[in-house]
Amino acid sequence: MNGAQAMVKCLEAEGVERLYGYSGAAICPFYDALLSSKITPVLVRQEQNAAHMASGYARMKGRAGVCVVTSGPGATNLITGIATAFADSIPLVCITGQVVSSMIGSDVFQEADITGAVESFVKYSYLVRDAQDLPRIMKEAFYIAESGRRGPVLIDVPTDVMACEIKKYVYPDKVQMRTYKPTVEGNGAQIAKVIRELEKAERPIMCVGGGVALSGAIDEIRAFVRKYQIPVVSTMMGIGAMPSGDNLYFGMVGNNGRPYANRAVGESDLLLVVGARVADRAVNRPDLITENKVLIHIDVDPAEIGKNVGPTIPLVGDIRHVFRQIDKSEIHMKDHAAWINTLCEYRLRTQEVRAKAGKAYVDVRAFLETLSLRMDKNAVFVCDVGQNQIWSTHYFKVSEKGRFMTSGGMGTMGYAIPAAFGASQARPDRQTIALCGDGGFQMSMCELGTIAQYGGDIGIVILRNNTLGMVMETIHSLYDSRATMVDLGKDTPDYKKIAEAYGMGYEMLDGKGDMEQALYSFLHADGARILEVSVDPRDRV
Repeated sequence: MNGAQAMVKCLEAEGVERLYGYSGAAICPFYDALLSSKITPVLVRQEQNAAHMASGYARMKGRAGVCVVTSGPGATNLITGIATAFADSIPLVCITGQVVSSMIGSDVFQEADITGAVESFVKYSYLVRDAQDLPRIMKEAFYIAESGRRGPVLIDVPTDVMACEIKKYVYPDKVQMRTYKPTVEGNGAQIAKVIRELEKAERPIMCVGGGVALSGAIDEIRAFVRKYQIPVVSTMMGIGAMPSGDNLYFGMVGNNGRPYANRAVGESDLLLVVGARVADRAVNRPDLITENKVLIHIDVDPAEIGKNVGPTIPLVGDIRHVFRQIDKSEIHMKDHAAWINTLCEYRLRTQEVRAKAGKAYVDVRAFLETLSLRMDKNAVFVCDVGQNQIWSTHYFKVSEKGRFMTSGGMGTMGYAIPAAFGASQARPDRQTIALCGDGGFQMSMCELGTIAQYGGDIGIVILRNNTLGMVMETIHSLYDSRATMVDLGKDTPDYKKIAEAYGMGYEMLDGKGDMEQALYSFLHADGARILEVSVDPRDRV
């Protein structure tokens, strides 16, 4: 067995069923060895999207996604996808080919110091020097990616290491790393403090982040807040932890959040932050969330607790384990009915002022609300970045069994299509819809070729306004409306022809069309298809 064959054997031992990548000379030994495996390789059209597809796959599978690319530009193209996963704590194992060991540092053809280049965006990286180390390294990579705060791990393997014979292949049963021991169980004394403060609180509120879904703690969180009647708000990555229609859920916080959600945080006397980073997008003024309240921050990553705001009670641990520990305790909460009624009144009284869309265009709010109601109850909705993302956080209603996914921390345009494809491959039994603006669509429309080649029941909605809408809003507010570098062109591309070129279905909806009929045809069609929706370029989030 050589190094490349051992790599495949290791992936099989980890239960990997498919991986995403792009070939090249430096990774050819691996892909040649993969021919004898049942693992399905998916050839993407650009390496960045291999990481996005692996990300969508990981988020729905609950295991690390795998992407494999070649050296040099193949590896550097992967960096944005790795950074996107790192910002949102998505577990990935990223394997890159590298030039032969003796040539590293000589600036030979397609050499790049990828371990150095990704240092800021990975939990850990390996440059493999000895083929005998491959089983241990692969085992460690999956363990690091999937434990503690999830995230990407990179393994860079020179071609001579892949070709080197391994005298004895043994895949480890366990991982033993003295320097990496993530905390899973919450500290009992700290949990007792949390319970005492919860019992005293009259106006508690829980803010949930992406860590809730990543730890598989959605059921535990819902059971806890419903049992003790604690209102909930979310960060963008936490959307879906509570169903949108739940009486205890008061929307997304932050600059682009709901005013009543931000008011709820401001007026609470206890804020319980669960699996959220307390970053600027959710809390632009950290001093405000510590004023006149107890702040409890629960996170699996101790580095995040206290990084942006100092909590009254820090609690490190995996969320699912922590709330299972809490559930074993007898808690005597105060009656929160008056507090919940107050928040409900704030929500009812908040009138959203939206300009009417021109008659030629589709009203975004009506479209997203209708789309969410007509989708399957357990559907997966993946939105891109820009105006479409903020509109989705406001108007898309996540059901009890639905899933909402996006690129939150990095805000990577072009994420939705490849991530949705990866998600659909992980869960082909669930309806998957990707929503993007026309700018984001054009960043990853090359992956329509991948979707057409490998098949998939995926619907793609394009909100077309012929402009980079979110940038245009910034220009209006900060640059006296001097629009530059935002015009995408009025008549190009022709999305109908693009759909036809890839053998996909196509629907078009404008202000004169029948929304219900268009959505029915789009949602009930088989295979990949595109719905182009014409929206007013003057519309704002």
